[in-house]
Amino acid sequence: MRIVLQRVTQASVQIDEIITAEIESGFMVLLGIENDDQEDDLKWLIHKLNGLRIFNDDKGKMNLSIQDIKGAFLVISQFTLFASCQKGNRPSFIKSANPEIAKPLYHQFITELEEVSKLKVKTGEFGADMKISLVNDGPVTIILDSKNKEL
Repeated sequence: MRIVLQRVTQASVQIDEIITAEIESGFMVLLGIENDDQEDDLKWLIHKLNGLRIFNDDKGKMNLSIQDIKGAFLVISQFTLFASCQKGNRPSFIKSANPEIAKPLYHQFITELEEVSKLKVKTGEFGADMKISLVNDGPVTIILDSKNKEL
């Protein structure tokens, strides 16, 4: 599983020109699911998301977690995070999990994130054409990959 995480002061998702979910301070999470992802991958990512100290304390240092600020999550499914651009100019998405695999893991990720974090978790709609708006705070953008824990 791969996440592109952005620290935001606000974020929203729009489907068919209607805002279906929005948050204020917290994390905008783009979640990509790969063919061989398992429950261990999502558990590791959820643990990281809850513990990452990337919010500023009163001295302006990144020292606070989303738990400390009582923030919120906006989680969007993003199969393009596993795009391969090695050959030609048209990306291949062969590494991205098929919907039969990805959709249950996406919903499990959301359910467990809610249970573990006890914070507000808003979502997009799996497979929908979505328009995402956000104000990246910092800007702070971090990539997490359950198969490459050094990212």
